Parts: sequence; C-alpha cells; structure tokens
Amino acid sequence: MNGIHVYNVTPAIPADISFLETLSRNLWWSWNYDAIELFRRMDPKLWQDSGHATMGFLSRLPQKKFEQLTEDDGFLTHLDQVRERFETEVLLYSDGKPAVVPWNSMAYFSLEYGIHESLKLYAGGLGCLAGDHLKSASDLGLPLVAVGILYRHGYFQQYLRDDGWQQESYQENEIQNLPLVRACNAQNKPVQISLPLPDGRLYADVWRLDVGRVPLFLLDTNIQENKPEHRDITDRLYEGDRQTRLRQELLLGIGGFRALVAMGYDPPACHMNEGHAGFVCLARIEHLMKKYGLDVKSSLEILQRTNIFTTHTPVPAGNEYFTVNLVKPHLEAIYDEIKIDPEEIISWGQANNAGMTEKPKDVCMTILGLKTSRFSNGVSCLHGRVERSMWKHLWSERPEDEVPISHVTNGIHLTSWLSGDNAQLFDRYLGPEWRDNPSRLEVLTRIMQIPDDELWKARELSRARLVRVARDIVEKQYTARSAAKTEMNYLKSILNHDVLTIGFARRFASYKRATLLLKYPDRLEALLCNRENPVQIIFAGKAHPADDVGKSLIQELIRFAKKANIRHRIAFLENYDIRIARYMVQGADIWLNTPRRPQEASGTSGMKAAVNGVINVSILDGWWDEAYSPECGWAIGKGEEYQDMEYQDNLESQTLYNLLENEVVPRFYDRQDSNVPVAWTGMMKASMRMGMEYFTSHRMLTEYNNRFYRPAADIFHGLINNKAERVQEIVSQHDRFMELWKNVVVNKPVTNRDISSLHVGDKFTVTVSVNLDKIKPEEVDVEVYFGPVGSDNRIFQSNTALMDMIEDKGNGEYVYKQEVACGITGRFGFTARIVPKGADWKVNLPGFITWPKHT
Repeated sequence: MNGIHVYNVTPAIPADISFLETLSRNLWWSWNYDAIELFRRMDPKLWQDSGHATMGFLSRLPQKKFEQLTEDDGFLTHLDQVRERFETEVLLYSDGKPAVVPWNSMAYFSLEYGIHESLKLYAGGLGCLAGDHLKSASDLGLPLVAVGILYRHGYFQQYLRDDGWQQESYQENEIQNLPLVRACNAQNKPVQISLPLPDGRLYADVWRLDVGRVPLFLLDTNIQENKPEHRDITDRLYEGDRQTRLRQELLLGIGGFRALVAMGYDPPACHMNEGHAGFVCLARIEHLMKKYGLDVKSSLEILQRTNIFTTHTPVPAGNEYFTVNLVKPHLEAIYDEIKIDPEEIISWGQANNAGMTEKPKDVCMTILGLKTSRFSNGVSCLHGRVERSMWKHLWSERPEDEVPISHVTNGIHLTSWLSGDNAQLFDRYLGPEWRDNPSRLEVLTRIMQIPDDELWKARELSRARLVRVARDIVEKQYTARSAAKTEMNYLKSILNHDVLTIGFARRFASYKRATLLLKYPDRLEALLCNRENPVQIIFAGKAHPADDVGKSLIQELIRFAKKANIRHRIAFLENYDIRIARYMVQGADIWLNTPRRPQEASGTSGMKAAVNGVINVSILDGWWDEAYSPECGWAIGKGEEYQDMEYQDNLESQTLYNLLENEVVPRFYDRQDSNVPVAWTGMMKASMRMGMEYFTSHRMLTEYNNRFYRPAADIFHGLINNKAERVQEIVSQHDRFMELWKNVVVNKPVTNRDISSLHVGDKFTVTVSVNLDKIKPEEVDVEVYFGPVGSDNRIFQSNTALMDMIEDKGNGEYVYKQEVACGITGRFGFTARIVPKGADWKVNLPGFITWPKHT
C-alpha cells in the first residue's frame, strides 16, 4: 500500500479549559504538585497508564470528558489556580516583564537530561542533575538556554532473566506524544543545521522543549536528508561504537552551538556538563571569528576566559578518550568551515607531559574541557580535591591546591523529589517560602517544630506507597516471565509497610559495591528474619550493557534474594528510572550508599532521600563527606582510603553491620510509650534541615551564577568591546610571554633573621632578587609563597603575599621584599615566585610561573 500520509487527530479542548494544552506543552507541570494533581483528577487510571505523559494522556481522553470538565466548578477553580501560578512563574518574571530569554543567555550543553520519566533522554544521575539544573534556572529566572540530543530510543530498558542476568531492550520514544515543537529562527522558519563528516554531510533538525522558562533545544538526525547510517547517530544514548559516540559529541558541541546562532543567540559563556560537550569550543571559535573578525588565537583567549566546565568523573578510566586515528579525519572534514588546524585541536585534548591518568596519543575530552575553560569544577568538596590530584600534571609547575579546578557541590530540585505528604507538612508548618527559599533560617528553624506524630504519619504513608509500588513492579516482572500462579500469589505478600526499609538504588558499577551487604550473609539473614525488629531491603539499578562485572553483581543479589527464608524481605525493582527513584527516596527509611572512597563524585540520590527525612547510612564519600553529622545520619568508617580492596571491603562490611545491628535498627524500633520513635524523627528533621540548607539545586545554581556565569559574561563583554581591543592586547602579551618567559630567573630568597625558631607574633622579612629580562615589572607579580608543610617538606596549603620592589639594578634585575607574620603554631615553609599580573592570567593556562632553581 503506497502513498500513505500520516496525520494525528486529538480531542478538541473547549475554550474554557484550553489552558490544559498550554500546560501540557511545558514541563513546568512536572515539578508543581497542583499541576500534577490537575491532570490526575481528570482520570486517575488513564493518567497512570499513560506514564504521566501529558500530551499522550490528553490525546486518549474521550471528547465527552472534556465537555464534562467544563461543567465541573471544582475543576475549573483548580485550573484557574494553576493557570495563575503558571503565568507568574513561566510567562512573567517577578518584576512583571515578559519572560523572554535574553539573546545573551548562558548556554548549557549536556548529552543527557533527566527531567521526567516520560521523556527518556537520560541514563542516570548525570541526566537528573542536568534536569534539576534547568528547573532551578527556571525557578530563579536565570537567563539560560540548554542544548542536547533527541534520542529516538534513548537509554536501554532493563529486564532480568530467571537466573538474574540483566537483558536490554530499546523502546522508541513516541515523539508525537512529547511536548516538542520545531525550533525556528527570526524569520519563523524551522532551523536545520549541518556539519561535514568524512563520509558526507550530516544534517539535524532542531526541536524545542520548554522547561518552565528555560528552552531546551534537541538535535535530531533521524531525518530524510541523511543517509541511513547518519540517521542512527541520535538513536541511542551511550550506545553504538566509538565512531557513533564521537559523532554524537561533535553534533552536540558544534551542531548545538550552530543551532543557537541560527536562532539568534550569542552566548557570552558556555557551560559544558562533562567532557561530552567539549567540541563546543570549535563552534564557538568559528562564531567569534565570523561575527567579530577575530583570529584563532584571539578566539581561544576568549574561550579560555569565559567557558565553564564541570567534570563528574573521579575515576581515571571513566574519562572519555578517542584515538587520534578516529578524531583526525573528522577534524579534517570540518576544517574548511572551522578553519582550525586539526593538529592544534588534537593538542588541546592531550597533556603536554603525559601523566598516569591519560594515554598520551589519545584525545581526552576532559583535558579538552579543562584547557578551553576559565572555570572548571568538580561536584563536591572531596571530588574537587580528587580532580586536582588527578590532573595536577597538566599544571606541573603549580602546587596541587592551586590547580585551577574548584568545586560546586551538586544539589537537587526540591519540589521534584519531595513527597506530596511532606510538601503538605511544609506548607502547613514552614510557610510559603520553603519552595523558593528553602535555606532561609526561618524556614530551617520551623522544620524542627513539625510535630513528631505528623511527620511520622507522613513517613508511614510514603513507606506504604513504596511497598505497594514495589509489589506491583515485581508482580509485572514475574508476569513477563510467565511465573506460576502460586508464585504470583506469593508476591502479593512480599515486603511489609511497617518494617524498617533500606533503599539501595544506583548504577551497578563495581566501585559502588552493591553487594557489600552480602559479605556476611549470616548477619544479613539475621537482620532480615528478626521477628521483633525485622529489616527489609529494596534494590534497583542498571549495569551498563557492556559491563559484565556489574551484571554479575545484580545476579548475585537475585540469587541470594531467592532463599526461602528471606525472599519476602528483599525486592529488586527492574528498569530503574525517575518514577521508581521518586518512590524510593520518598519511601525508604534508610538510604544506603557504599562506594569505594574516593570514587563517588557526589551522589545526589542521598540528597533526595535526605530532604524527605530518609536517613543516610553511607561511606564518607562524595557529598556525604561534607554533609555528615551524627545528628542526621550514620557514617560507615571515618573516611579511610585503602590500597587493599579486599581488606577494605571486609572491614567496611563489618562496620556497616555493627551500625545496623547496634544503632540503626534499635533506634528505629525504639517507640517508648508511643507509636512514634522520637529519636528517629529527630534525625529525620535534622536530615531534612541539612538537605534544604545546602544541598538543593537552587543553592547550586546561585553558586554557578555568582561564581561563574556572571563573571564569565562580564569578562566576555569586556573583551569584545571596542572591536576586541583588549583581546588583541592579551594575544600580544601572550606572545611576548611565550618568547621571553623562559629567561625569567628567581634567585634563592633570603631572610633578615634566623627563622629556625620563631614564636607566634614574630615577623621576618623575605628578600629576593629576580631577573625579568625584557618583561616589564608591571606585567608580573613577585610573590612570597608560604604555608604549612608536611613530612615531605612540601607546602600543602598555599598562601601568597605580593612583594614590593625595593631596587632596580638595571638590565632586567630587580630586588623585592615582603614581611611574613607568624600567626599560628606549626611547621611552615616559604619560597618566592613570579606569575603574570592581573585577572586576565588567572586562567587554566599551563606555564608562566617561575620558582627559584634548585641549589
């Protein structure tokens, strides 16, 4: 049958309730309880069956239902309330001006976005973080525009065989049921971008998805203009061979930025969420050269002062590499448009002096991001330290604590993850400010005033909801395997809504040690089978399709869980996604996390649990290393790091069991004279307070904005003003430094007194002679560098003081001095150094620092 034209027919929504269609096309509804309830009340069962996908839900409602709703006064009042909030929070800024995203918005690039379970553009925590990033940007009214990829199949769907071995399948995203519209340019014409590949030109359509005030633009290569092998480039997330992965990242970075330019955007800064987006630097240089008439050198100087790069990978092997043989032909194919030498681009992704963390002949996307950014950060305090250690060889002349990688601890979008029961409590006791200003002291103080019995009732409701959902999921799993009727009947009684429930849900990578609890199975069985104070565990999580070690961990859990005496106390929920995650972080009593320190970058699931009053029991890694206090949770160990992994696993498993047996379980079941565990609810409140005070994405976005976005925008505009005169000055100075810096000499500094025995309050003067050759004194800072030293006589905490020139000896020789005060006791060291002067050089550029030569 030929010549078929496909078309969709949807219900005609009456004018009185036409706002439903507007609401369904903006994901703002997905983090607003009243909006979610508005859809649910229309048809609860259909809402559940539709997977909470608003457009698919509305398209399946009968026309008669819409007509009935126009006569429902309660529904119309509810609709008006949601419309009023939507218009205030999405269509208007707080000052009453239209919420049109400025053309100089910050641009955020990520390979995945976890916004809602109905939009399968994510794999896990990285995507959920990106989704929360956009939601908070919308709530806070920050000028942000986001770029990603529209996957036709997305990440895999997980199911388990009878023997517990993970299998993968792929379900096509129903594009027609997603709130997507074609992105258009100023002439209202659909945007299509392209870029050359070695085997032909690649084309991509651009779709717009509204996340509150923030537009997310998604690139799609599954179009007729492409040949078949090019159409599949945007088919799957984190799948395919290395060539497909490389092309996805070229499309995201180069194609994504070109799409923004085609729509009229001119971002003053780009934020790369992981190395996947590293190629945005090429498109940005192309744009700067075309729009402002700059050369490659000048454009690179701008990039290195205005880009933002966030890395999430503390494991060296987890950083992404591409072979030169794969990358080079793709860079050669695009040379005529980008006009950058492929060899130069390749060098940006390689270390000048190969360290242990990368292969010198490969292109590392993390290095590319670090070298082309002004602001680089890890995602927790500990992770920042790990990253500085991992990449210190890129800046071998700098002390480790001055390696230009800072940290912005991750946060979670509060209303996306908070249970409805807790939200009602917060409305009642915290006041309306908790949504927009969760960290205000008045809000945090009121948390402690929530009545214990009401908080405990909300906890019991959430746990019961989790048990009900877990039973339903497990029943569907067994139905899919054609389980016997007796088995199906048994499943109706697994888990218990009154039992202490441990949640463990995360990616099944080996370093996360999902089976640490199985080290001592007898002790685990004793906990699960205790008649008076029983425990139950709910697991969820996926292993990467190529990770057989991760799959074996899942299989080990499944086999253990089949034991007759404990099978009713353990459940594994297949196909972990945002929906399952919400139920688990809201309904568990304990959130268990057992990574091998320091390999957890952050770990946002524990934050989601904390704001719901779920108590964390975790290794001191990632976010928990800075969040832990005895008032709000338990720490497994004291932050030790081991070389012997088997010894570490045995020790920390025993520590975990000691905590559960002696502290966690007794406190949960300590009800004294009431049905409420008072000590436990006290920890719940402390956990909520801790999470809301610091670990929300509102705090995270505010920090990104104040520390990175606004400074980057100011730097950008300062550099391009007056025909980019300042950039030309920087390029000229850079060239001078490249030619002359090798001749700079710092002699051994001397003191005016014996410093072998000093006391608090003493001072001494440091004097140093230097030779700057032809570099001018006003171009550099001569500093005394000092701080506490360790057993290896290395300074581990940097302090500097600017030295004053006291003598010009001629021929480039100068003498500088500075006084150092002894403020505290300890063992210290000092030396002197020369660095370029001014903020223009406080960037991620290696070189241009001189220390005294060894004598």
